[in-house]
Amino acid sequence: MTNVVEFNNVTKSFKNFSLDDVSFSIKKGYVTGFIGANGAGKSTTIKLLMNLLRKDSGNITIFGLDQDKHNQAIKERIGFVYDENCFYDTLSIRELRKIIAPMYQKWNDNLFYKYLDQFSLPEKQPIKGFSKGMKMKMAILFAISHDPEFIIMDEPTSGLDPVFRREVLELLHEIMLDEQKTIFFSTHITTDLDRIADYITYIHKGKILFSKEREELLTEYGIVKGSNDLLDRDTEKEFVSIRKTNVGFEALTSCVKKTKDIFGDEVLIEKPSLEDIMYYTNKGDLTCTL
Repeated sequence: MTNVVEFNNVTKSFKNFSLDDVSFSIKKGYVTGFIGANGAGKSTTIKLLMNLLRKDSGNITIFGLDQDKHNQAIKERIGFVYDENCFYDTLSIRELRKIIAPMYQKWNDNLFYKYLDQFSLPEKQPIKGFSKGMKMKMAILFAISHDPEFIIMDEPTSGLDPVFRREVLELLHEIMLDEQKTIFFSTHITTDLDRIADYITYIHKGKILFSKEREELLTEYGIVKGSNDLLDRDTEKEFVSIRKTNVGFEALTSCVKKTKDIFGDEVLIEKPSLEDIMYYTNKGDLTCTL
């Protein structure tokens, strides 16, 4: 399977935070969800991916090309959607098109006007009067009108109401009907990824904890419920983290098979959500010894 992106042992240090030996890949033709708590390193990783930050060490390749040596050629093939408006808000979509279209050799006016009509966006109105949802649709419009092979989305549904969020996700589903397209979708709204993501990459405190197929991930992990008298110093070590109450415990395991071997039918094991995995991992430590 071809990888569109490969991060290999990438580090980037700041005064109070660092990305530490980050390695993961993004597979061609799929949606990869990128999750992590605020401050975990998502935005830093995306800035490195876009070559907006210089890495301290390691290697990043995109489309099999070295990022440092082929920056312009790579960006011709990428569409980027940021969570905040980065356009001059006194301009209209028509005026912005005149500025942006010449930047891309493969700009496609047919695509541009198709999505302009589909999104019901006013072409001549200054964008400062747009709602957040309209601005997000506009950002997507400009990101995809040069028919990019790889689309990077940084919190594209943040702050949108449920209707707009659903419309954005349906658009991404439409884009992915072309199996040559690849999407990297960074978000803290994990329910959106339940709808569209094929793979999940999870960053925690500057480290990649896992990068796996979503269905495989939700099979390996489980929410475990049982009586407190089942817990002792040894059994508690088998969980990522535990929440205890007067009536029992609830915990996250990263190794469902091992948990079944240890506890048998004495516990209930349920399929977790991505939100469950994030919540318990932030409280505990992701380990699994087979």
